[in-house]
Amino acid sequence: MDPITPSDFIGGNAIMLAVAFFLILSIFLGVRIVPQSEKHVVERFGRLRAVLGPGINFIVPFLDRVAHKVSVLERQLPTTRQDAITADNVLVQVDTSVFYRVIEPEKTVYRIRDIDAAIATTVAGIVRSQIGQMELDTVQSNRSQLITHIRDNVSNVVDDWGIEVTRTEILDVNLDEATRAAMLQQLNAERARRAQVMEAEGRKRAVELAADADLYAAEQAAKAIRVTAEAEAFATSVIAEAIAKNGLEAAQYQVALKQVEALAKVATGAGKQTVLLPTSAIEAFGEAFKMWKK
Repeated sequence: MDPITPSDFIGGNAIMLAVAFFLILSIFLGVRIVPQSEKHVVERFGRLRAVLGPGINFIVPFLDRVAHKVSVLERQLPTTRQDAITADNVLVQVDTSVFYRVIEPEKTVYRIRDIDAAIATTVAGIVRSQIGQMELDTVQSNRSQLITHIRDNVSNVVDDWGIEVTRTEILDVNLDEATRAAMLQQLNAERARRAQVMEAEGRKRAVELAADADLYAAEQAAKAIRVTAEAEAFATSVIAEAIAKNGLEAAQYQVALKQVEALAKVATGAGKQTVLLPTSAIEAFGEAFKMWKK
């Protein structure tokens, strides 16, 4: 048996070190720890092999490699401004902002190069198309409807890119100075028209109330006349019945009574210190007294 020489010992240690280094390197390359906020796209010989989710993952060292590390956090595109023309030919400038996140990174990295620019271009086209179908008043009053339409259409387009649009916002709708001045003039004219309409309605209502009051007063007067007429008719019927029963004496009594009442009213008027009575009046007192005694 040949003795072990120093060169043999050194050679054996080198092999062991190489094997140990290979094992350590294999473990280092084969074990992948993915953060919660990311997904890793793994390729093998240039082709998609797998998508690694959060946690500890294992790949084949030297064959597989992590080609892309994609964040799945929600992102916000920079605020962009698009020029658009409404259905009533008004030029507006719309400031929009889009929030999205990557849900399928294998589509995002292999189907689109610049995802932010692609989404911004898509939003601009959708905004121009939708505003072109709406009048200016509708754009300003139905902003929520416009936002919903933009979000739904963008979501349909970016679905092939592995993107989820979480929110879209219209930050402002700007007009040029000429349009602003025209709208202000129109607003002032509309306010003046409403004031005139309200004033006319007020006058109309006042006339209606006055007419109702006059009608009510006439109805009350007619009612009073009717009540008086009914009372007089009743009195006349009573007198007629008395005359029918008692004859001429009852009629003379009523006449005498009326004369007495008339003289009483004269006595209560101005110059009541001295009252001149005609002979017929004195006779009326006598006749009334006689009839009363009967």
